[in-house]
Amino acid sequence: MTLSNTLHLSASLSALLTLGPPTSTNQYSDTLRRRRRRSSRKTMPESSSIRASAASLPVPDERIILGCGGCSVDFLATVDSYPKPDDKIRTTTFKLQGGGNAGNALTCAARLGLTPRLIAKVADDAQGRGILDELEADGVDTSYLVVSKEGNSPFTYVIVDQQTKTRTCIHTPGYPPLVPTELSQSNLSSALEGARIVYSDGRLPETAIVIAKEASCRKIPILLDAERKREGLDDLLNLAQYVVCSAKFPQAFTEAPSIPSALVSLLLKLPNIRFVIVTLGEEGCMMIERSVHDSQSEEMDVDYLLESLKHRVDNHNPMPVCISSKPNMRLTAQGVGAVNGQFLLGTAEKIPSSELVDTTGAGDAFIGSILYAICAGMPPEQMLSFAATVAARGCRALGARSGLPRRTDSSLAQFFNESKDVSTGSSDQYC
Repeated sequence: MTLSNTLHLSASLSALLTLGPPTSTNQYSDTLRRRRRRSSRKTMPESSSIRASAASLPVPDERIILGCGGCSVDFLATVDSYPKPDDKIRTTTFKLQGGGNAGNALTCAARLGLTPRLIAKVADDAQGRGILDELEADGVDTSYLVVSKEGNSPFTYVIVDQQTKTRTCIHTPGYPPLVPTELSQSNLSSALEGARIVYSDGRLPETAIVIAKEASCRKIPILLDAERKREGLDDLLNLAQYVVCSAKFPQAFTEAPSIPSALVSLLLKLPNIRFVIVTLGEEGCMMIERSVHDSQSEEMDVDYLLESLKHRVDNHNPMPVCISSKPNMRLTAQGVGAVNGQFLLGTAEKIPSSELVDTTGAGDAFIGSILYAICAGMPPEQMLSFAATVAARGCRALGARSGLPRRTDSSLAQFFNESKDVSTGSSDQYC
């Protein structure tokens, strides 16, 4: 079913999207646009749903991060309900906004106070210029992006169903794609200089692997967004220290019988990983943090442990909380094996239906928050509640970026104090 069979867009929108992939890459002469960083950047207007407070999140001392992956334009159309085949319907609202996993996550990180750099590729077209301008306005360094003189920038149709509160994405990749030869060693070295962490959304795999290998040589940790199986993902997983994955990925990758046992399997298969998180939408998230100590206090099956932690969740509390096992447990999975570490269960914010607008980019906001938390040295219990809070703010506006909070947002006030005793606030430890 094509988009033309499902959605009748305005003539102005159709005119914007008359891009078509060329028949040959030989006609292109790609250039690297080293955009001079502006001494004063444009300030993006904050969403009306965001309330600023006098305090703000602390800015980490090590706040430079490098990301590689997708950045695009999102054409967001809200409809009363998703159309049936051959239907012609009208949008209730329409918005043009930057998108792409890496672009969204780094925008979130920038608003929280980090200094992100992005390696990606766009075309020198209206969409590409819009992508660059929006990223720069939010504080993302775009000087390492490759700009193709011809071709098309990536774009995505996003259809938001108001009835079910779901969204459908139809993506058109950029052309021609980024290849490693377009990133010189000097530019790669410059991009990695001073970086606290490197992030990949799993796209542009050949280039991402080159970046990850160089980062590993420099002892810079890597966070990987494992959304689904992709070309080159196995190589990136073997280089990563932190993994955030979608609900379906752990079992698809490991063939384990449950998500908790799949997380154990991931840690056994990938010895470099320090923690792995699986996001579960409105069900929250799970995390296992590997222990650096050999001794353990107690042994428990992870599936049984998960059920025990679920019983400790206060279902009447609408705000995100984190329930954790004892630290340094022997976490076992039947038929899989065992790892030493801590198991954590994070809840999602219960957003009233009257406030829930669009879940587009919620996972990207979660990852952007995790990047901030790593740079700020947050303990895992606080990190999961923080990421869930930021992601929930983003769901209150149309698109992946409109609702992303800034570090002065009052909803983040509970995280202002880095030395907060998380065991009495946003977390509760399993006994």
